[in-house]
Amino acid sequence: MLTIGAASAAQAERSRVLLQDGQTRIDVIVDGKADGEGDAIVLLPSSQRGSDDLDAVAEQLAARGMRVLRPQPRGFGASRGEMKDLTLHVLAQDVAATIRQLGAGRAIVAGHAYGHYMARVADLDHPQLVRGVVMLASASANADATLPKALDVAADSAQPEALRLDALRRAFFATGNDPRPWLEGWQPELAALYRKAAKTPARSTWWPVSHAPVLDLQGEDDPWRPRASAMEVKEALKEKATVVVIPHASHALPVEQPKAVAKAIVDWAASIPR
Repeated sequence: MLTIGAASAAQAERSRVLLQDGQTRIDVIVDGKADGEGDAIVLLPSSQRGSDDLDAVAEQLAARGMRVLRPQPRGFGASRGEMKDLTLHVLAQDVAATIRQLGAGRAIVAGHAYGHYMARVADLDHPQLVRGVVMLASASANADATLPKALDVAADSAQPEALRLDALRRAFFATGNDPRPWLEGWQPELAALYRKAAKTPARSTWWPVSHAPVLDLQGEDDPWRPRASAMEVKEALKEKATVVVIPHASHALPVEQPKAVAKAIVDWAASIPR
């Protein structure tokens, strides 16, 4: 384990740590007390984006006493590992290694959009390590089939800026929320690898199963999660699931409303077993 940088005091004890798990290197952003105190939470980013996206919500969670661990997915930051046979099982193993080495062996795992696949499979494969799962702006299986095309346009820096902004507003940001920060930070060259990884295991394997309690945190204006689908996780997981809807937010929920997201997570975390 190697700490490669420390933050200013204004960033509430932020550091960056390189973990080694066999041949895999995991680049982890750590927010919170350096002595490891506080409930651990792992934050996982959305498709084609790195964990840096979650700076604001990480700061809010750390300010509320949590120790926040943000492993960069393979290919992002300094994280490196075998990519040829990438699956959700492999990505969940990186989450598990992060919890073992930095989370005192047990943590809440919160995944934003694509990241919620990793969070759910981490719970499936490593239930002893996962105290709870937070689904941040998870997509419904019944979402508009044209939305992935909008994602591809938003991520493509070769497209005209106006088209990209329109795509970001359509697919990610509620009216009045600024999409411009997401003109940067995309790695579309990894899109095909991660989309293929999402197929193993099949959604039907993990969707109806959860060992840990689940917080289904939704943006009220998220087109990937139509209001008609608001209770689908609750219907699948029954008493395991809690649903909270955040106003004035879309699919970029933790970026749009970091304070509301952090409050909902901390309030829910206080209600579940340790």
